Amino acid sequence: MYKKITAILFLALAFFVLGSESNSQTIYFCEGVDDNGYPITESDVFNISRDGGYLYVLVRLPYEVACRSVRFELYKDGNYDNTIYLDTEKNWTWFWKKITFYKSGRFTVYAYDCFDYMLVSGSVRIQFR
Repeated sequence: MYKKITAILFLALAFFVLGSESNSQTIYFCEGVDDNGYPITESDVFNISRDGGYLYVLVRLPYEVACRSVRFELYKDGNYDNTIYLDTEKNWTWFWKKITFYKSGRFTVYAYDCFDYMLVSGSVRIQFR
């Protein structure tokens, strides 16, 4: 009897966790964004020319952003590099920014809303061709 209860609780917890994952904030690094807000050719490594290259940073939320702007803070190899702002609409649940990179390295991108709440973060490696 104890094993059955444990198994049922384990399955319930697994469904809860998996269900929570699908409703979480997500950041994507990709070559484009389709009309429905999904990444086109997503990756965590991009090759750029020495003259620079761009990629899209896409954020998907399980709720409306409730802000007129968000900011992306970029850190290269752990050191602050740049802040980029994006105008948004309060009812948006996804948004993207085309960002040009001129340096190689590991970049961590943090997305913040207008209340300074961190929405999501992710890392991408930029390397020269």
